[in-house]
Amino acid sequence: MGFGDKIKTTISKIKGRLIGALILWLGLVIVFVAPMGIAVYDGSVAAKEGKEFSESFFASIGTNIVKPGSSIVTCISGGTHGKFFQVLWPFTLIYFFAIIVGFIKAIPKHSYEGIENGSSDWCVNGEQYSVLSNKKGIILAEKNYLPVDKRGNVNVLVVGRFWCW
Repeated sequence: MGFGDKIKTTISKIKGRLIGALILWLGLVIVFVAPMGIAVYDGSVAAKEGKEFSESFFASIGTNIVKPGSSIVTCISGGTHGKFFQVLWPFTLIYFFAIIVGFIKAIPKHSYEGIENGSSDWCVNGEQYSVLSNKKGIILAEKNYLPVDKRGNVNVLVVGRFWCW
């Protein structure tokens, strides 16, 4: 499995999570980043007037976070004079970095990711039948039998549980 195949597998495996992450980003922008942009603008206006930045900032964020719809409309219509985008870009970069880290963690570590251990799915072109039989013998798996008429050791060790209920 090449690196391109691993990327394709990873994308198909976490496609739903990526869509969820995009929806979460949009929600966070509307609920937190827009009020933050307005608060930064109000704080900077207050600082120019000689007032305390933090006092105006916290008062503004408190009033704007409870009405996210009007906050995002104010930011998009240009009411913050670009402060919204000054807050949006760092937030988006940090969020994108977190998504990249999650994507890297989701990349399969080896080519047998998702295949049951001990499964005959690892075999290709019937190579398991050089040792096993597909017709008769001791049942090992579906269409895989250990022939009892072969020379050598035919002992079988069963690992696992026997479920009976």
